[in-house]
Amino acid sequence: MNIWTAIGLTVVGCYLAKLVGLLVPAGVLERPLVQRMAALLPVALLAALTAQQTFGDGRQLVLDARAVGLGAAALALVLRAPFLVVVGAGVLVTAGVRALA
Repeated sequence: MNIWTAIGLTVVGCYLAKLVGLLVPAGVLERPLVQRMAALLPVALLAALTAQQTFGDGRQLVLDARAVGLGAAALALVLRAPFLVVVGAGVLVTAGVRALA
């Protein structure tokens, strides 16, 4: 499979996903379970992506500077710091640990 075939299949897949979203009846979207899933699914996907990018390296579990930076950001969140402070704490701690290692 060359790159253009992959791009074409991705385009078709995205179009079909949008089309399916338009074809779902409004009654289905108003169900409480569907609304709850729609509210919680992005949070779960973002948490899974964060965990995979922080602790994964191919097929191995890795504990390195990224994990320490995530811990610093989590601590800033617990202390109710503003968003930019949380991001800054994570970045600075990660950079500091990498510089010391």
